[in-house]
Amino acid sequence: MRPLDFPLLVDENVHPEVVAYLKSRSKDVRTVFDEMLVGASDEGILRRAFEQGRTVITHDSDFGTLAVYANVPCIGIVYLRPGHVLPGFVVRMLAAIESTPIEVEPPFLLIAERRDDSVRIRSRSVRT
Repeated sequence: MRPLDFPLLVDENVHPEVVAYLKSRSKDVRTVFDEMLVGASDEGILRRAFEQGRTVITHDSDFGTLAVYANVPCIGIVYLRPGHVLPGFVVRMLAAIESTPIEVEPPFLLIAERRDDSVRIRSRSVRT
């Protein structure tokens, strides 16, 4: 399955314009605001996403650490680097993920790192 085809839970550090972009692409998107998880721990957000069968989209590397090293269950994590940047920048990163012929299988970690006009995309399983 493609990484952004899973139902998504978007972390609070992702700009609302990015959420609007995902919805405009007919993605099944919920936010931590929708789920009343603002200020919740990353582990709590990851667990809620797992319970709902959702992949987390975030700018926070802690989610990957929780999944890989602390064995917190997850469906998937899409980690966008760098974080806290202009929404158009992030939208272009998501468009790059969508246009890349990559298939993932839960549980997975996908890292998209943008430098200048290129996006480097890596994925791995988080199975222990």
